[in-house]
Amino acid sequence: MAIAKQKRPGGKQLRRGIKQQLLYLRRNLGHIGQLLLCFPAAKPLPLPGWLLHRYWVIQHLFQQQWAMYHSHTRRCDDRIVSISQPYVRPIVRGKLNKPVEFGAKLSVSLTGDGFAKVDHLRWDAFHEGLDLASQVESYRDRYGYYPERVLADPLYGTRANRDYLKQRGIHFAGKPLGRPKQVTDENREQLMQLKEQQTQDYLQRIPIEGKFGQGKNGYQLNYIRAKRANTSFAWINSIFLVMNLMILQRIFFVISKVGITGWVVLLKHTWKLLRVNYQHNFYLPQARLGNYACRFTEQTLSNHAC
Repeated sequence: MAIAKQKRPGGKQLRRGIKQQLLYLRRNLGHIGQLLLCFPAAKPLPLPGWLLHRYWVIQHLFQQQWAMYHSHTRRCDDRIVSISQPYVRPIVRGKLNKPVEFGAKLSVSLTGDGFAKVDHLRWDAFHEGLDLASQVESYRDRYGYYPERVLADPLYGTRANRDYLKQRGIHFAGKPLGRPKQVTDENREQLMQLKEQQTQDYLQRIPIEGKFGQGKNGYQLNYIRAKRANTSFAWINSIFLVMNLMILQRIFFVISKVGITGWVVLLKHTWKLLRVNYQHNFYLPQARLGNYACRFTEQTLSNHAC
């Protein structure tokens, strides 16, 4: 308690406090283990299921902290940071006010019609640039054709991803690799047009960032109060489903003005929107592309237990 009250405890004091807590925990686990030895092997333990699960989590947590203490390290694989939610992992973001975040990390794609889809949702830290190929192929499986353009974060613009998109005739809206070309009288106009095109592509990426803002401000996407991983998964996907239904409502208002044909189109959009595959991912509709593009981004959400 004396160390916890200090604003910036020293390294030796912090290490001494961690050792004391670990020794206290090892002593308590030893006492509990001796008490449980009194019960026959065939008889179930006299603990409810949720408490027995936490007992197992605490033992694993002790092993992780004890190993990090003796190895003088601050990280380990699959580190547990919550007893009630052992699947949550720390994700280093490098932000000024929040260097480390806890919660689900998801990659989201947004179609030209404004419909969003959660392509990947994981609890471990991952490089979202490695998911571009699978996201594009998922787009092709849903709609039967590749997108015309891909507007994505700079992290997606790896050389491998650029080669993958180039082989399939997909334009990647991002800064070219390598050194910038030297401005001359011959290419001045061409470079100005290229810069203007990059600015327009950047502006077209704003809706995908605004989609996360809409989810956080309007639907509490950054306040998922679920204790189980599958419940959090369903909660997050349901929020995106509701936001897509709001877009469908606006489409309904326009289509309802054109009579029976509009109702038929609306029913087709609704059926595609509500289809769910065996992995519990929502399939979202997309009209003919034309000049539309598929936008990709990623976000880390904070997770709160009830």
